[in-house]
Amino acid sequence: MIQNDIELQAAQERILLFERILAEARRTYSRANYAAMAEGYLLEIEKLQAEIRVYLSCQPESVEGV
Repeated sequence: MIQNDIELQAAQERILLFERILAEARRTYSRANYAAMAEGYLLEIEKLQAEIRVYLSCQPESVEGV
């Protein structure tokens, strides 16, 4: 679970890295091999996106009093 903005940035960077890996793999792997290798990356991207949504849906405590 993402706890702060530093972890948010790290999760966003991991998603970008995984997307770059998948984009390159689409050009170099056969369809069958790509499907097999991509599954884990796609699941991790979905997991990270869900964590980012949860983190961004909550307002920081320091802003609530404004």
